[in-house]
Amino acid sequence: MARRGLLACLIALSTALAWPGAAWPGAAAERPVVVELFTSQGCSSCPPADALLSTLADRPGVLALAFHVDYWNRLGWVDPFSGAWATARQNAYAALWGSGQVYTPQAVIDGSRDAVGSDQAALEAAIAAGPSGPSVPVTIAAAVDALQVTVGGTAPAGAVLWLVGFDDRHETPVRRGENAGRTLVDRNVVRSLTRLDGWTPGAAVTAARPAGDQAAVLLQAADGHILGAARL
Repeated sequence: MARRGLLACLIALSTALAWPGAAWPGAAAERPVVVELFTSQGCSSCPPADALLSTLADRPGVLALAFHVDYWNRLGWVDPFSGAWATARQNAYAALWGSGQVYTPQAVIDGSRDAVGSDQAALEAAIAAGPSGPSVPVTIAAAVDALQVTVGGTAPAGAVLWLVGFDDRHETPVRRGENAGRTLVDRNVVRSLTRLDGWTPGAAVTAARPAGDQAAVLLQAADGHILGAARL
């Protein structure tokens, strides 16, 4: 009987290893590391960072988001995906960190540290380090003509829940400015950022579908740290 039990265990183990998507009992997926790239189609230094973000866009365990700022628009090319709200988010990070300057391409990892967006070694090291602090589980699910967002744990006072709408991919011929004549490919382009109010831990909050063909949710502490993240 012991040999039979051992054989059954070995068969079960080999089946789990061979079957795509097999999951181990008790295993829970960790929340993704959030990489926010502040970029612009009008910035000649940004395409390498955009290309690096493209490699992260489909990586498991990473939520990569491209925020197109608007302060490069005055130099001849208006980035069609830029917005004052993207610039405001970058300025908010600078204020939290006591910095009076912003730059592109800037990558902010988990809302707690930054790096030059084209510095692959720095980004890979930050991603490999994992989430920057304690995690709070959040979920996002599709409902009829809406989304259901749930914060599953206790969040610190002042935490903000953000709904992010983004597009998977855009290809843009740039006709003017520093990147004139180039065709730029942008991934995970953020189209909207909406603060969700009225949420309580353990209860779902209903939200309208955001602009963009994909959606994600971020739970962010008052000091900027990302506490939770999930992608639909």
